[in-house]
Amino acid sequence: MVPQAAPAPLAPPAPEAPTPVAAPASGHRHVSVQVDGALETALVQAAGRETGPALAQVVKRLLVWWMRVPSDLQRGDRVEVLYQERPGEEPVVDALRVVSGKLQRTFETFRFRGATAPFPRYYLADGQELEVRLDPSPLDSYEQVTSLIRDGRGHKGVDFKTPVGSPVKATFDGTISRKNWFFRGNGNSLEITETESPHRRALFLHLSELPRSVARGNAVHRGEVIAHSGNSGHSFAPHLHYQLEGEDGRVLDPFQEHPTRRAALAPSDRAAFDAVVADTRRELGQPAEGAASSTPASH
Repeated sequence: MVPQAAPAPLAPPAPEAPTPVAAPASGHRHVSVQVDGALETALVQAAGRETGPALAQVVKRLLVWWMRVPSDLQRGDRVEVLYQERPGEEPVVDALRVVSGKLQRTFETFRFRGATAPFPRYYLADGQELEVRLDPSPLDSYEQVTSLIRDGRGHKGVDFKTPVGSPVKATFDGTISRKNWFFRGNGNSLEITETESPHRRALFLHLSELPRSVARGNAVHRGEVIAHSGNSGHSFAPHLHYQLEGEDGRVLDPFQEHPTRRAALAPSDRAAFDAVVADTRRELGQPAEGAASSTPASH
Protein backbone atom coordinates (compact mmCIF):
# COMPACT_ATOMS: atom_id res chain seq x y z
CA MET A 1 0.00 0.00 0.00
CA VAL A 2 1.19 3.52 -0.74
CA PRO A 3 1.13 5.97 2.19
CA GLN A 4 -0.82 9.17 1.76
CA ALA A 5 1.09 12.37 1.32
CA ALA A 6 0.54 15.31 3.64
CA PRO A 7 -2.55 17.36 2.79
CA ALA A 8 -2.01 20.20 0.38
CA PRO A 9 -3.10 23.70 1.41
CA LEU A 10 -6.64 24.47 0.33
CA ALA A 11 -7.32 27.30 -2.05
CA PRO A 12 -10.67 28.95 -1.28
CA PRO A 13 -13.24 28.24 -3.98
CA ALA A 14 -14.25 31.20 -6.04
CA PRO A 15 -17.91 32.15 -5.68
CA GLU A 16 -18.65 32.94 -9.31
CA ALA A 17 -20.83 30.71 -11.50
CA PRO A 18 -19.07 28.19 -13.76
CA THR A 19 -17.91 29.80 -16.96
CA PRO A 20 -15.92 28.43 -19.87
CA VAL A 21 -12.61 30.04 -20.67
CA ALA A 22 -11.69 30.57 -24.31
CA ALA A 23 -9.21 28.11 -25.72
CA PRO A 24 -5.64 29.43 -25.43
CA ALA A 25 -3.08 29.26 -28.18
CA SER A 26 -2.20 25.68 -27.19
CA GLY A 27 -5.62 24.48 -28.37
CA HIS A 28 -6.71 23.66 -24.82
CA ARG A 29 -10.00 24.69 -23.34
CA HIS A 30 -10.18 25.52 -19.66
CA VAL A 31 -13.29 25.19 -17.51
CA SER A 32 -13.45 26.02 -13.82
CA VAL A 33 -16.61 25.02 -11.98
CA GLN A 34 -17.81 25.21 -8.43
CA VAL A 35 -19.83 22.17 -7.42
CA ASP A 36 -23.40 23.07 -6.50
CA GLY A 37 -25.15 19.75 -7.14
CA ALA A 38 -24.21 17.13 -9.72
CA LEU A 39 -20.74 17.54 -11.20
CA GLU A 40 -22.06 16.66 -14.65
CA THR A 41 -24.56 19.52 -14.47
CA ALA A 42 -21.80 22.01 -13.69
CA LEU A 43 -19.56 20.72 -16.49
CA VAL A 44 -22.38 20.75 -19.04
CA GLN A 45 -23.14 24.36 -18.11
CA ALA A 46 -19.47 25.28 -18.51
CA ALA A 47 -18.43 23.17 -21.52
CA GLY A 48 -21.75 22.96 -23.36
CA ARG A 49 -24.23 20.17 -24.05
CA GLU A 50 -22.17 18.69 -26.87
CA THR A 51 -18.98 18.20 -24.85
CA GLY A 52 -20.04 18.43 -21.21
CA PRO A 53 -21.51 14.92 -20.64
CA ALA A 54 -18.48 13.14 -22.13
CA LEU A 55 -16.11 15.49 -20.31
CA ALA A 56 -17.83 14.63 -17.03
CA GLN A 57 -17.28 10.91 -17.64
CA VAL A 58 -13.57 11.41 -18.34
CA VAL A 59 -13.17 13.58 -15.24
CA LYS A 60 -14.92 11.00 -13.05
CA ARG A 61 -12.50 8.30 -14.24
CA LEU A 62 -9.70 10.37 -12.74
CA LEU A 63 -11.53 11.41 -9.59
CA VAL A 64 -12.10 7.81 -8.45
CA TRP A 65 -8.37 7.41 -7.75
CA TRP A 66 -8.69 10.14 -5.09
CA MET A 67 -12.18 9.92 -3.69
CA ARG A 68 -15.57 8.22 -3.66
CA VAL A 69 -17.71 9.71 -6.41
CA PRO A 70 -20.12 11.37 -5.93
CA SER A 71 -20.29 11.11 -2.13
CA ASP A 72 -16.95 12.84 -1.46
CA LEU A 73 -17.78 15.78 -3.72
CA GLN A 74 -19.63 18.50 -1.86
CA ARG A 75 -21.05 21.93 -2.52
CA GLY A 76 -18.33 24.55 -2.88
CA ASP A 77 -15.63 22.19 -4.21
CA ARG A 78 -13.70 23.63 -7.12
CA VAL A 79 -12.96 21.51 -10.24
CA GLU A 80 -10.68 22.84 -12.98
CA VAL A 81 -10.14 20.98 -16.24
CA LEU A 82 -7.79 21.64 -19.14
CA TYR A 83 -8.98 19.63 -22.14
CA GLN A 84 -9.03 19.27 -25.91
CA GLU A 85 -12.20 18.79 -27.91
CA ARG A 86 -12.29 16.00 -30.50
CA PRO A 87 -15.25 15.91 -32.90
CA GLY A 88 -16.95 12.52 -32.74
CA GLU A 89 -14.79 11.35 -29.82
CA GLU A 90 -14.65 12.01 -26.12
CA PRO A 91 -12.45 14.96 -25.11
CA VAL A 92 -8.89 14.48 -23.92
CA VAL A 93 -8.30 15.82 -20.42
CA ASP A 94 -4.73 17.10 -20.15
CA ALA A 95 -4.91 18.36 -16.58
CA LEU A 96 -7.31 18.20 -13.66
CA ARG A 97 -7.24 20.13 -10.39
CA VAL A 98 -9.75 19.55 -7.59
CA VAL A 99 -10.07 21.45 -4.32
CA SER A 100 -11.98 19.21 -1.89
CA GLY A 101 -13.59 20.71 1.19
CA LYS A 102 -14.63 17.35 2.66
CA LEU A 103 -11.17 15.80 2.29
CA GLN A 104 -9.35 19.09 3.02
CA ARG A 105 -6.96 18.44 0.14
CA THR A 106 -6.06 19.77 -3.27
CA PHE A 107 -5.51 17.21 -6.02
CA GLU A 108 -3.71 17.63 -9.35
CA THR A 109 -2.90 15.33 -12.23
CA PHE A 110 -1.25 15.92 -15.62
CA ARG A 111 -1.34 13.89 -18.83
CA PHE A 112 2.13 13.18 -20.17
CA ARG A 113 3.86 10.76 -22.52
CA GLY A 114 7.44 9.80 -21.79
CA ALA A 115 10.03 9.66 -24.56
CA THR A 116 9.84 5.86 -24.89
CA ALA A 117 6.35 5.27 -23.47
CA PRO A 118 3.75 3.61 -25.74
CA PHE A 119 0.91 5.77 -24.34
CA PRO A 120 0.40 9.05 -22.49
CA ARG A 121 -0.62 8.50 -18.87
CA TYR A 122 -1.72 10.61 -15.91
CA TYR A 123 0.89 11.62 -13.35
CA LEU A 124 0.97 13.52 -10.10
CA ALA A 125 3.29 16.51 -9.90
CA ASP A 126 5.94 14.37 -8.18
CA GLY A 127 6.15 12.05 -11.21
CA GLN A 128 4.19 9.13 -9.79
CA GLU A 129 1.34 7.71 -11.82
CA LEU A 130 -2.16 8.64 -10.72
CA GLU A 131 -3.49 5.13 -11.34
CA VAL A 132 -2.48 2.20 -9.19
CA ARG A 133 -1.40 -0.89 -11.16
CA LEU A 134 -2.33 -4.48 -10.42
CA ASP A 135 0.57 -6.81 -9.66
CA PRO A 136 0.16 -9.29 -11.24
CA SER A 137 -1.72 -7.55 -14.02
CA PRO A 138 -3.50 -9.05 -17.03
CA LEU A 139 -1.71 -6.45 -19.17
CA ASP A 140 1.86 -5.19 -18.97
CA SER A 141 1.00 -2.06 -20.93
CA TYR A 142 -2.26 -0.16 -21.43
CA GLU A 143 -3.37 3.43 -21.83
CA GLN A 144 -5.90 3.87 -19.03
CA VAL A 145 -8.33 2.13 -16.70
CA THR A 146 -11.73 3.27 -17.94
CA SER A 147 -14.00 1.39 -15.52
CA LEU A 148 -13.67 0.16 -11.94
CA ILE A 149 -15.82 -1.78 -9.49
CA ARG A 150 -15.97 1.25 -7.19
CA ASP A 151 -16.82 3.92 -9.77
CA GLY A 152 -20.56 3.65 -9.15
CA ARG A 153 -21.49 2.46 -12.64
CA GLY A 154 -22.42 -1.07 -11.57
CA HIS A 155 -19.77 -2.61 -13.81
CA LYS A 156 -18.57 -6.05 -12.69
CA GLY A 157 -14.98 -5.78 -13.83
CA VAL A 158 -12.06 -3.53 -14.67
CA ASP A 159 -11.81 -2.18 -18.22
CA PHE A 160 -8.36 -1.45 -19.60
CA LYS A 161 -8.14 0.78 -22.68
CA THR A 162 -5.55 -0.92 -24.88
CA PRO A 163 -5.04 -1.51 -28.63
CA VAL A 164 -6.21 -4.71 -30.28
CA GLY A 165 -3.46 -7.32 -30.05
CA SER A 166 -2.05 -6.43 -26.62
CA PRO A 167 -0.77 -9.59 -24.87
CA VAL A 168 -3.12 -10.76 -22.10
CA LYS A 169 -1.63 -12.73 -19.20
CA ALA A 170 -2.96 -15.12 -16.58
CA THR A 171 -2.99 -13.57 -13.10
CA PHE A 172 -2.66 -16.87 -11.24
CA ASP A 173 -1.99 -20.54 -11.89
CA GLY A 174 -5.14 -22.27 -13.02
CA THR A 175 -7.14 -24.14 -15.63
CA ILE A 176 -9.22 -22.79 -18.50
CA SER A 177 -12.77 -23.51 -17.35
CA ARG A 178 -14.80 -21.70 -20.05
CA LYS A 179 -14.23 -20.38 -23.55
CA ASN A 180 -16.44 -18.12 -25.66
CA TRP A 181 -19.67 -18.34 -23.62
CA PHE A 182 -22.39 -15.75 -24.38
CA PHE A 183 -20.47 -14.73 -27.49
CA ARG A 184 -22.84 -11.90 -28.45
CA GLY A 185 -22.03 -9.99 -25.27
CA ASN A 186 -18.61 -11.24 -24.19
CA GLY A 187 -17.11 -11.82 -27.61
CA ASN A 188 -14.05 -14.02 -27.57
CA SER A 189 -13.58 -14.79 -23.91
CA LEU A 190 -11.78 -17.01 -21.44
CA GLU A 191 -12.38 -18.01 -17.84
CA ILE A 192 -9.57 -19.36 -15.69
CA THR A 193 -10.22 -21.12 -12.39
CA GLU A 194 -7.47 -20.84 -9.80
CA THR A 195 -5.65 -24.07 -8.95
CA GLU A 196 -5.09 -23.38 -5.28
CA SER A 197 -7.51 -22.08 -2.65
CA PRO A 198 -9.46 -19.75 -2.70
CA HIS A 199 -10.22 -21.04 -6.25
CA ARG A 200 -11.12 -17.66 -7.69
CA ARG A 201 -12.23 -17.28 -11.30
CA ALA A 202 -10.74 -14.71 -13.67
CA LEU A 203 -12.76 -13.67 -16.73
CA PHE A 204 -11.12 -12.08 -19.78
CA LEU A 205 -13.64 -10.62 -22.25
CA HIS A 206 -13.68 -8.98 -25.72
CA LEU A 207 -10.49 -10.76 -26.81
CA SER A 208 -9.14 -11.21 -30.33
CA GLU A 209 -10.02 -14.48 -32.00
CA LEU A 210 -8.84 -17.45 -29.98
CA PRO A 211 -7.01 -20.36 -31.68
CA ARG A 212 -8.42 -23.87 -31.41
CA SER A 213 -5.42 -24.87 -29.34
CA VAL A 214 -6.83 -22.79 -26.48
CA ALA A 215 -9.34 -25.19 -24.93
CA ARG A 216 -11.13 -26.04 -21.70
CA GLY A 217 -8.94 -28.03 -19.35
CA ASN A 218 -5.69 -26.43 -20.48
CA ALA A 219 -3.39 -25.57 -17.58
CA VAL A 220 -2.03 -22.01 -17.46
CA HIS A 221 0.54 -20.34 -15.24
CA ARG A 222 0.70 -16.90 -13.69
CA GLY A 223 2.32 -14.47 -16.14
CA GLU A 224 1.71 -16.72 -19.16
CA VAL A 225 0.30 -15.04 -22.29
CA ILE A 226 -3.09 -16.69 -22.78
CA ALA A 227 -4.67 -14.45 -25.44
CA HIS A 228 -4.58 -11.00 -27.02
CA SER A 229 -6.94 -8.11 -26.43
CA GLY A 230 -9.58 -7.25 -28.99
CA ASN A 231 -12.87 -5.47 -29.60
CA SER A 232 -15.28 -8.41 -29.91
CA GLY A 233 -18.78 -8.88 -28.53
CA HIS A 234 -20.62 -5.94 -26.98
CA SER A 235 -17.64 -3.59 -27.02
CA PHE A 236 -17.62 0.05 -28.11
CA ALA A 237 -13.82 0.42 -28.40
CA PRO A 238 -10.74 -1.79 -28.10
CA HIS A 239 -10.26 -2.81 -24.48
CA LEU A 240 -9.87 -5.71 -22.08
CA HIS A 241 -12.55 -6.47 -19.52
CA TYR A 242 -10.97 -8.26 -16.54
CA GLN A 243 -13.35 -9.68 -13.95
CA LEU A 244 -12.60 -11.56 -10.76
CA GLU A 245 -15.09 -13.78 -8.93
CA GLY A 246 -15.00 -15.89 -5.80
CA GLU A 247 -15.72 -19.61 -5.82
CA ASP A 248 -19.33 -18.74 -4.90
CA GLY A 249 -19.69 -16.42 -7.91
CA ARG A 250 -19.44 -13.21 -5.89
CA VAL A 251 -17.81 -10.37 -7.84
CA LEU A 252 -14.47 -9.31 -6.31
CA ASP A 253 -12.56 -6.07 -6.76
CA PRO A 254 -9.19 -6.91 -8.38
CA PHE A 255 -7.69 -3.84 -6.68
CA GLN A 256 -8.56 -5.41 -3.32
CA GLU A 257 -7.61 -8.98 -4.24
CA HIS A 258 -4.30 -8.46 -6.02
CA PRO A 259 -1.24 -6.64 -4.69
CA THR A 260 -0.82 -3.19 -6.24
CA ARG A 261 2.03 -0.89 -7.09
CA ARG A 262 2.45 2.66 -8.32
CA ALA A 263 4.82 3.30 -11.23
CA ALA A 264 6.80 6.50 -11.74
CA LEU A 265 8.27 8.44 -14.63
CA ALA A 266 11.73 7.50 -15.81
CA PRO A 267 14.32 9.96 -14.44
CA SER A 268 15.19 10.90 -18.03
CA ASP A 269 11.61 12.21 -18.52
CA ARG A 270 11.42 14.38 -15.41
CA ALA A 271 12.76 17.61 -16.91
CA ALA A 272 10.28 17.48 -19.80
CA PHE A 273 7.45 16.58 -17.43
CA ASP A 274 8.29 19.38 -15.00
CA ALA A 275 8.18 21.83 -17.91
CA VAL A 276 4.72 20.52 -18.90
CA VAL A 277 3.52 20.92 -15.31
CA ALA A 278 4.78 24.51 -15.14
CA ASP A 279 3.20 25.41 -18.50
CA THR A 280 -0.07 23.75 -17.55
CA ARG A 281 -0.28 25.55 -14.24
CA ARG A 282 0.20 28.84 -16.04
CA GLU A 283 -2.69 27.95 -18.37
CA LEU A 284 -4.78 27.21 -15.29
CA GLY A 285 -3.87 30.62 -13.91
CA GLN A 286 -1.73 29.23 -11.08
CA PRO A 287 1.82 30.03 -10.02
CA ALA A 288 4.33 27.74 -11.74
CA GLU A 289 5.07 25.95 -8.47
CA GLY A 290 1.33 25.36 -7.93
CA ALA A 291 -0.14 23.45 -5.05
CA ALA A 292 1.38 20.26 -3.81
CA SER A 293 -0.37 17.23 -5.29
CA SER A 294 -1.75 14.65 -2.92
CA THR A 295 -0.83 11.05 -3.56
CA PRO A 296 -3.97 8.90 -3.71
CA ALA A 297 -4.11 5.89 -1.45
CA SER A 298 -4.04 2.39 -2.87
CA HIS A 299 -7.40 0.64 -2.80
